[in-house]
Amino acid sequence: MQNAPRSALRTVAGTAFAAVFGLLISVFGLPAGPAEAAATGIHVSNGRVYEANGNEFVMRGVNHAYTWYPDETSSIADIAAKGANTIRLVLSSGDQWTKTSTSEVSSLIDQCKANKVICILEVHDTTGYGEASAAVSLDKAADYWVGVKSALEGQEDYVVVNIGNEPYGNTGYSAWTADTKSAISKLRSAGIDNALMVDAPNWGQDWSFTMRDNAASVFASDPDGNTIFSIHMYGVYDTAAEVEDYLNHFVDQKLPIVVGEFGDQHSDGDPDEDAIMSTAQSLAVGYLGWSWSGNGSGVEYLDLVNDFDANSLTSWGERLFNGENGISATSRTATVYGDGGTSGGGDGTAPNGYPYCDSASSDPDGDGWGWENSQSCVVRGGSADTGGGDGTAPNGYPYCDSASSDPDGDGWGWENSQSCVVRGGSADS
Repeated sequence: MQNAPRSALRTVAGTAFAAVFGLLISVFGLPAGPAEAAATGIHVSNGRVYEANGNEFVMRGVNHAYTWYPDETSSIADIAAKGANTIRLVLSSGDQWTKTSTSEVSSLIDQCKANKVICILEVHDTTGYGEASAAVSLDKAADYWVGVKSALEGQEDYVVVNIGNEPYGNTGYSAWTADTKSAISKLRSAGIDNALMVDAPNWGQDWSFTMRDNAASVFASDPDGNTIFSIHMYGVYDTAAEVEDYLNHFVDQKLPIVVGEFGDQHSDGDPDEDAIMSTAQSLAVGYLGWSWSGNGSGVEYLDLVNDFDANSLTSWGERLFNGENGISATSRTATVYGDGGTSGGGDGTAPNGYPYCDSASSDPDGDGWGWENSQSCVVRGGSADTGGGDGTAPNGYPYCDSASSDPDGDGWGWENSQSCVVRGGSADS
């Protein structure tokens, strides 16, 4: 078996509106914020990811190391057959590995579409920049995307561009914010209109909270308002509290977040995959397991199947695909493929007990309530998406059984070995 290099396996490892809005700001002193572009393909709204038709899309998928295993041509179909609705594909800008050509990018997109999965494309050559000597900058990755722009044009319904994998190690990562903004600007200036995804620094795990604390300004820098944040969860996220705190921060701030990579074990610690999957499910946050097959350099346990054999799931593969909150139970096919979003679908229930709407267009009057399938539904993140009913607060944490669980009166309590929210308190928001 060919092994990918260790450096790659550290975790493997609207113009008119803008003009008017700007005038209003200058004349009336309105607060500045990101201008949201028209919905042309996969896009972000109110911190959630939607398809062009207004259907919310929650990623449930797998990473596949295409650039190291280009001859494993059945992998996309095999992953889709397991129920994944998204595949994140490792590509190369040619700086560390063989460059993924424009024609290859087009072919990969075609394969994703043929198998009804959303395609996330990422440049892996940036992995651990600043610490890994062979890694290249986000600026170099952005140049690659501009170079293959013709393969991305017209594919906005199907393709998310993940600018660069884990674009900083644990050295020099304070530059992540400025470099990420610059890369976004380069892609938008070149006319790339796809939804963008940006990985965290610190080998993707953001233990320094650099991405978390600067995500709002990075999002605001995208003139399309269409950037999704990706956290990689390995040994740093070995407790439920760490997983919940990180993901809830983004959800509470209405910033789009996905778990772009995670495993059930790792050399840097034991990630809590159960908490990652359950928290992602309760928050309707996407997740993508690492990785289909071909891991080497001591992390072979991250393979989901043995030797690219779809009929030979590893224990990690069995957990991800068939376990609680797994892909088989929670994945829904993107409705752009015309089947109405088959399989799984998650809890799909708002804290008040009503189902979430599949499409925000179900709520024409904007009051947070819609009508689908002959019943009322709640628009996720809207004014009707509030607590009650099943004992879960709007922020995803359970309500406390007793207010005495909150001795310091900050609205948060502790029961059943987890944080809880005092109903009606300052945290019940």
